[in-house]
Amino acid sequence: MALESELDKRQIQEAYDNLIKSCRHTLSEENLKQIQKAFDFACKAHEGVRRKSGEPYIMHPLAVATIVTKEIGLGTKAIISSMLHDVVEDTEYTLDDIRTLFGDKIATIVDGLTKLEGDFDYKQAANFRKMLLTLSDDVRVILIKIADRLHNIRTLDSMLPNKQLKISGETLYIYAPLAHRLGLYAIKTELEDLSLKYKYPEQYREISLQLRDKEEHRLYLVNQFIKPIEEKLKKENLEFSIFGRPKSVYSIWKKMQVKKVSFDEVYDLLAIRIIFKADEHMDERRKCWEIFSVVTSTYNYKQDRIRDWITMPKANGYEALHLTVMGPEGKWVEVQIRSERMNEIAERGFAAHWKYKTGSSHESELDKWIGRIKEMLQNPESDVLEFLDDFKLNLFSSEIVVFTPNGEMKTLPKKATVLDFAYEIHSDLGNKCIGAKINHQLVPISYELRSGDQIEILTSEKQKPQAHWFDIVTTAKAKQKVKDSFKLEHNQHIQLGKQLIEERLKAIDKIPSNETINQLLTHFNLDSKIQMYAQVGSGLSSLDNIETIFEEKKEANKLIKYWRLSLGRKKKSTSEPENKGLPIDKRKPYVLSEENLEKNFTLAKCCNPIPGDDVIGYIDNNNKVIIHKKSCPETVRIMTSEGDKIVTATWKQFKIQSYLSSIIIKGFDRVGILSEIAGIISKDHNVNMRTVHFDTNDGVFTGSIDVYIHNTEDLDDIISKMTKIKGIEIVERIEKS
Repeated sequence: MALESELDKRQIQEAYDNLIKSCRHTLSEENLKQIQKAFDFACKAHEGVRRKSGEPYIMHPLAVATIVTKEIGLGTKAIISSMLHDVVEDTEYTLDDIRTLFGDKIATIVDGLTKLEGDFDYKQAANFRKMLLTLSDDVRVILIKIADRLHNIRTLDSMLPNKQLKISGETLYIYAPLAHRLGLYAIKTELEDLSLKYKYPEQYREISLQLRDKEEHRLYLVNQFIKPIEEKLKKENLEFSIFGRPKSVYSIWKKMQVKKVSFDEVYDLLAIRIIFKADEHMDERRKCWEIFSVVTSTYNYKQDRIRDWITMPKANGYEALHLTVMGPEGKWVEVQIRSERMNEIAERGFAAHWKYKTGSSHESELDKWIGRIKEMLQNPESDVLEFLDDFKLNLFSSEIVVFTPNGEMKTLPKKATVLDFAYEIHSDLGNKCIGAKINHQLVPISYELRSGDQIEILTSEKQKPQAHWFDIVTTAKAKQKVKDSFKLEHNQHIQLGKQLIEERLKAIDKIPSNETINQLLTHFNLDSKIQMYAQVGSGLSSLDNIETIFEEKKEANKLIKYWRLSLGRKKKSTSEPENKGLPIDKRKPYVLSEENLEKNFTLAKCCNPIPGDDVIGYIDNNNKVIIHKKSCPETVRIMTSEGDKIVTATWKQFKIQSYLSSIIIKGFDRVGILSEIAGIISKDHNVNMRTVHFDTNDGVFTGSIDVYIHNTEDLDDIISKMTKIKGIEIVERIEKS
């Protein structure tokens, strides 16, 4: 590798100077010397190495260190660890070298940031688990990793399209929710926006252009709204700032998808933030409500849209008072009221949370959440991908607050059930739960809890976890406890079954040899002795007349054995792929042609893509490509766990085969409207309909039609023509899975 040029050296020095400038005012001279030492070491370790963009590799750790101090607010050890985070993974230096030069704490953080080696299928999830193991001891590992991901996605242009998809997918799946959970709202927003940019470039570009086009009018409305409030607050002799908060591209896109509305309908909501300076004698909460009074005396407010997070902060430490009022031109305006302290916690999250904790021994909801993650990590036997899904469950953003009978407050995710609450209190309480009394009313274990509920769990010694409980519980903790209970019961059944079989064999003078066990397996039509022990122990398989099993003719036994072995060989041979397929170049888009369907690629059953959909490919173990919609929930999981098997895909023209798609239609009923709809489908496009269903109520109808079409172009044309029919208000494709 070529050494850095003079231009490279100037670029590196400028980046380092920028880093020092961002933290000099908060650090001692000794701290700055340690940072200089780490910088010199990292420069030497990464000397001559370049990123995909062509810039010297050291620019990346410098950028991560700058984000860590400037945007998250961490100190010396985090800055040093950021600069060293790739040294062990990418160079010949070891963790012992880091420990010798910089101490145990920094070595521990760097170790948490260093990726594991091994098979890719589970490597990413395992790496994430390894990183989280340090969460309860040193949250800086997670914060540095988020900063690392932020810089990577800021510089994603130089990566290949399949790598862009992989990184954007796992960012949306894990890193953005994690940043949100730790209170890093500005970073979370940027992670979401940039992920959308690479996952759905056209939609991102379209929304960004619309935002720019409407920016002038938005500023006008914001200024009109602010003016009377500003005048009133100035009379209070309050030091404050008030400004419009633009919506992110991702939040607009998300609402458009969820609510099936246009850009204008989402953008209709303005957002204002009021931040005031509080002195040491000021009651911040009271001042928030005083400002609330000023706003509501100026504008009418929506009573069901008040969010009080100052009386009861969010689990990540977030405090603010939110309300929605009717502003200029009949536009709804969301107003957020915060102190400067509250705002710093909102922007910098966990780091600021600890800054303002000032030695308090009170355990926050964030502390409790970290405790729950630690509890999840204590189960080393769990599948790493399963763990990743369970962890995702814990990244809930919407929470409810409920109470025990003695008034103790508990925070749970929205849609949590009685059973979730019982397991939150104690495993035994969950295992024996038969229902609850909520506000003195009897409810079942599946009852969905609401904020403010006071819950008394009812138990029975005869109760035990049931299989359908997995459909009732929503929290990762409860799911794991139910799994643990089943595992314990299963192990007990195995031990009991083994004991019963050995006792019965002894009674008929039979030794539990491999031959004897195989005869029993043949009789019960099972594949393993563990299965057999479990079934006998649970009472599903009976040992009655066990003697007859061994009285069968030897010839019959041989025949059965031959038959089983033959089937086994046949099964094995058919499971072998006949054609591993042609090598796939992941650097280029995979071309989907009609003649190669089912030969080289298949369409995923989970999301049923049709030609023309925005899709990606997943390369399976047989080198066959499985095509998923980009919007399919499974793709996000694949990007996160098996990102190296992702390939971009593009469609050729499909005109022979037909694919089932569903359309929903809403409008005002009139004579002949159904005939016009059918005419567009069958006559104009020569398309077959599989099912048609229409309901009419007081002149308004809702209908759904399943049609066979060749591609999305045909479908879009049908939808476009239907929208022009008099009386029809909404025509949409239904995304069925």
